[in-house]
Amino acid sequence: MVPPARESTTHAARVQGASSSDAADAEHATPAESSSSKRRGRATLETSAGGVVYRVHNGQPLFLLIRDSYRNWGFPKGHLEVDELPAAAALREVTEETGLHAIALDGEIETIDWFFRFRGKLVHKVCHFYLMHSTSSNTKPQRAEGITACRWAPYDEAAKLVSYANARDVLRRAHAMVQRGTMAFPSPTETSSSAST
Repeated sequence: MVPPARESTTHAARVQGASSSDAADAEHATPAESSSSKRRGRATLETSAGGVVYRVHNGQPLFLLIRDSYRNWGFPKGHLEVDELPAAAALREVTEETGLHAIALDGEIETIDWFFRFRGKLVHKVCHFYLMHSTSSNTKPQRAEGITACRWAPYDEAAKLVSYANARDVLRRAHAMVQRGTMAFPSPTETSSSAST
């Protein structure tokens, strides 16, 4: 069972980059106002879920990143379907956007939110992120949804590649969770490289 979500408010200009439409509107993100609740009342709420997936290769965790059509690196995420729980949506979105099927949910990382403008309307985006692990390295980016590449990277490299500050914070928390855990999910002997596009 996944613990209840925690909300962590982020500044609107720190838009996380897995969605091409969100990334395109990052320049229109609204500045912080004195009353966050007042701003929430005027905004359309969008709820998404996504995953930070890791696998262990040669005793080291590698994290799965995706690149969108704007060349921003981030994590797979997407909207919840009707009556879908965030954890189920996160697993579905990771599978759809990366082609990775051998994944298991480890737990919730955190819930982040931000504001942006889309077609003149203020949107309040809330995204639930979950830590997942895999024993497979085989990925296939969902090009129809603007995902141009998938890449496995060690933490330090991933932290440099991730395009948005709030996504780097999610990665930092995920890495800490992996380090606290046992990393009991060793990958099979691999001859493939750490990048897959």
